[in-house]
Amino acid sequence: MPEDLKKYSPVSVYLMVNDGNAALDFYRRAFGADVIETYPYEGKLGHATLTVNGSDVMLSDEFPEAVTGVRSPKSLGGTTCSVSLAVDDADTWFERAREAGAEVIRPLNDEFYGRAGKLRDPFGHVWGIVGPVKESKP
Repeated sequence: MPEDLKKYSPVSVYLMVNDGNAALDFYRRAFGADVIETYPYEGKLGHATLTVNGSDVMLSDEFPEAVTGVRSPKSLGGTTCSVSLAVDDADTWFERAREAGAEVIRPLNDEFYGRAGKLRDPFGHVWGIVGPVKESKP
């Protein structure tokens, strides 16, 4: 792997949004994201790299005129995928994201694979939050 690419995770999610600067602010508040780098492009956010819970998340504003044809969920009227976020305390992460403005799609519930729920962020991306099932007290 080229040396300049070693700073990225081998697989990273790359989100298209309709307001990159607002997205950076939301992901900081909702998921405790650290912004690693940002690059403006034509008056928009051309690229940003964040870390969320130790993993890379990249994002940019959408550029409808670009050859790639990649659009934000807001432009599409929905999303074609979701982001799964494995955490140490699903309740804390879920509530922090909800308080930051995420919409609850499926409340947290204890499942066979852990404590899980789904949220939609203000930019249309769906986040699955999963953590260990809380131990019940006798």
